[in-house]
Amino acid sequence: MHSRRLLVAAIVLPLFYFYISKLSPYYFLALLLLINVLAQREFTMMYRTKQPLALLGIVAGSAFLLVPLAPAALLPVLYPVLFMLTFMLIAAVRLFMIKDPVASLPDVAPALTGFLYIPPLLLSQWYLRMQGYEWILFLYGCVWASDSAAYYIGKSIGRRKLYKEVSPNKTVAGGLGSVAGGAFAALLFGSLLLKGIGIPLLLGIGAVVGAVTIVGDLVESMFKRDAGVKDSGALIPGHGGVLDKIDGVLFAGPVLYGVTLLL
Repeated sequence: MHSRRLLVAAIVLPLFYFYISKLSPYYFLALLLLINVLAQREFTMMYRTKQPLALLGIVAGSAFLLVPLAPAALLPVLYPVLFMLTFMLIAAVRLFMIKDPVASLPDVAPALTGFLYIPPLLLSQWYLRMQGYEWILFLYGCVWASDSAAYYIGKSIGRRKLYKEVSPNKTVAGGLGSVAGGAFAALLFGSLLLKGIGIPLLLGIGAVVGAVTIVGDLVESMFKRDAGVKDSGALIPGHGGVLDKIDGVLFAGPVLYGVTLLL
């Protein structure tokens, strides 16, 4: 398992770097669209969502990610309209697809939750990319370091459980390792990629990213435990599904984007 994780990382990381740094931002948007489709599909499959409802949620999520390409004057209108239409369509399809109203909320909820959970959080990465590819590399570098530090520190010295009801394997030591890993990576990648940001601020940003990464991981674990599954999917050998790999960055992305606005 460990060797497969390293092999996948050794193949994916260089490709990711060249894809992000050498290609147009619109290629990155295309990647976000693909990730969104796969992650929303995994989420709805975890809850065995009826296919028409799941498909509507995925289509709406993809449309959400494409909204920034519309004229700027339309953006304040398009987002609320898309939210309203998505709910109306999914609810209406459930209404006419099955006449029995029993279990209508459990039928509708996963499609709507997947739509609210994944595309809006992914969208922050598009805005980060428009500020420079360096921010995307910084984000993923910090999250990757947080995940790795949490895993290895938690496995080696972790004893006290962090949140056993949601994720029995996570420990307090692993959580602290995530914060420390994020801070270290922020200092390293910030020094290489970002200019004009002091060391204390980089350490603070990295620590926050590391903490939020743990929260994002726990949120997905909460959903998986509720759905009764170990992994969201099996697409990536040794790593689980797409949602398993982006759970932390889903939460860290909006936080880092908020930090860039303050900077």
